Amino acid sequence: MSYLFGVDYYPEHWPRERWAQDAKMMREMGISIVRMAEFSWSKWEPREGEFHFEDLDEVIEILAAEGIDCILGTPTAAPPAWIIEKNPEIQPIDSRGMQHYFGGRHHDCQSNPVYRKHIKRFVTAFAEHFAKNPHVVGWQIDNELGNSHGDLCFCPSCEERFRLWLKEKYGTIENLNKCWGTAFWSQEYTSFDQIIAPKITVSGHNPSHQLDWKRFCSDLVLDFHKFQADILRAAAPDKFITHNMMGFSDKVDYCKLCEQLDFASQDQYPGGHYHGRHNDYRADYFASELDFIRSTKQRPFWIMEQQSGITGWEILGRAPKPGQLGLWVMQSIAHGADTIVFFRWRSCLFGTEQYWHGILPHNGVPGRYYREIKAFIQQNSELLRQLQGAMPSKEVGILFSYDQEYALRIQPHHPALWYVGHLLTYYKALHKANIPVDFVHEHQDWSGYKVLIAPLQFLMTPKLSEKLHAYVEQGGTLVLDFRSGIKDENNIAIDRGVVPCMLDDLCGLYVTEYDCLRDTTGLVEWDGVTYQTAIWSDIIETTTAEVLATYAKEFYAGTPAITRNRFGKGIVYYIGTQMSAELADRFIKELEVSSGITSLLDAPPMVEVVHREKDGKRYIFILNHTDKAQKLNIPANWQPFDDRCSDTIEPYGTMVYIEKA
Repeated sequence: MSYLFGVDYYPEHWPRERWAQDAKMMREMGISIVRMAEFSWSKWEPREGEFHFEDLDEVIEILAAEGIDCILGTPTAAPPAWIIEKNPEIQPIDSRGMQHYFGGRHHDCQSNPVYRKHIKRFVTAFAEHFAKNPHVVGWQIDNELGNSHGDLCFCPSCEERFRLWLKEKYGTIENLNKCWGTAFWSQEYTSFDQIIAPKITVSGHNPSHQLDWKRFCSDLVLDFHKFQADILRAAAPDKFITHNMMGFSDKVDYCKLCEQLDFASQDQYPGGHYHGRHNDYRADYFASELDFIRSTKQRPFWIMEQQSGITGWEILGRAPKPGQLGLWVMQSIAHGADTIVFFRWRSCLFGTEQYWHGILPHNGVPGRYYREIKAFIQQNSELLRQLQGAMPSKEVGILFSYDQEYALRIQPHHPALWYVGHLLTYYKALHKANIPVDFVHEHQDWSGYKVLIAPLQFLMTPKLSEKLHAYVEQGGTLVLDFRSGIKDENNIAIDRGVVPCMLDDLCGLYVTEYDCLRDTTGLVEWDGVTYQTAIWSDIIETTTAEVLATYAKEFYAGTPAITRNRFGKGIVYYIGTQMSAELADRFIKELEVSSGITSLLDAPPMVEVVHREKDGKRYIFILNHTDKAQKLNIPANWQPFDDRCSDTIEPYGTMVYIEKA
């Protein structure tokens, strides 16, 4: 059975008498799936070994009577107070040695063996109790793994696990010393027992030590997830397993996590986060997160938490304007979501998230959010039903690497260099041009992409170099840029050849020196037009590359900034600086000419055009992220999906056309 629309429901927050009314209202608005239980351990096991699933059984039956099935979340993101009282040692310790206490969520150490015993007891009972219930169709493990954890935990348990991880990786302490370069600052070890987690110190830790710690932390989260997944699959092999991820969060390698999942899920809050990081709504940023999550398994995904009102804890985001909630849902669908689960059914009256608004307000009486979401579901259920399994065509792949991100967080060299933000320089220009994008990973097959953009290849290995060479030799168009081919996989500077190491023949150039643009910006001239740059300038000598643009500032003015090199059957571009938005737009036009990538539609600014394909049909979504109506030039061979289509799209409006592929 396909589930189109769902909602996150917390029956433990409401009187029993309300449950049937809620279920009836859900069914009337078109809800067919509900997620529950991911934060309610204290309800289901109020004392050790004393399980009370009766209320959950009752809610499931009430929902089933309305034709609604359930996903149950393992509530391990919030261990109850009685566990903390009995075993305070499971609470996490930060890099300063400070213990974090009970009172929020994620107040646990994921490596702690005592905590894992509690988890095994509860999850086993939970899974066995609901394994035969036909209305429980799947599990969500924990909640937003890595969220609230900072750099995870630095307690003795984690430290011991880290040492075991290092011993398995390096074999001998002599090999570790060599790979980490511990001769610097007298850091050589004679035993793995001497190695600590990179806690606060007088000056910076060894970058190789830090990189392995970040890799270990990701692997620890993966192991924590697998620990539960194994229990669930043993008890209920017919039920799916998923996890609600958070876009570009760097605490766990989502590509590896997805190997444990039946499908990926994303939490999507376009209207602004309570911490203020993304309070200025950017359609391209949230589109990139959706494309990233779709790319983790190269298949459609679920939205497990879709914004349904104002969001915030202490500080609130803006109220969604009329039409925006539907626009945001359609953006999720357009980028590959097969199922939309709204967070949450009703705004909670208490606790930290009492102002993270739901479909219903605090008083439970339907308002604008309810009416808009209900109308959207009723208008678009048939569309979503037709789209099940549909995917975009392959045009451009952006190479994403957690290792590169970790290494550049440790040593960004410029305070404004953010790995994901730099990748988004390319993504935003492609999004603006309405060109489809996937995020790809080193182990994937790249051959289907006309263009592969591989930014900031800071850590370079022979295997990766060989794969990049092969892609270009076979006719691909590759884009590389500054800070590439600098270090090996151990975060040690490469002293063989020239920069970019193992890529210089591919690029047809080498970097003689560089300039970190700390308190200034750079200028680049291309075809007589001057563009601004930032962060970095590689000073380049070409061998076989053709110069497209030159620096127009500093002592290296007139030297190459952007080059193009023909290699095998393909083309390699090298960009020695971080481009401004205007320069990135110009560069994408160059790629359109050289590689044959094409825009879906020449649309006004902030009008997004995305597609999904299935059974010989291309479904083309047009999304107006502005507060003004926009005129469009619709191709004659695009057929309207329904009567909402015209040559004018309303403020925050959406339209879908069909083209025979």
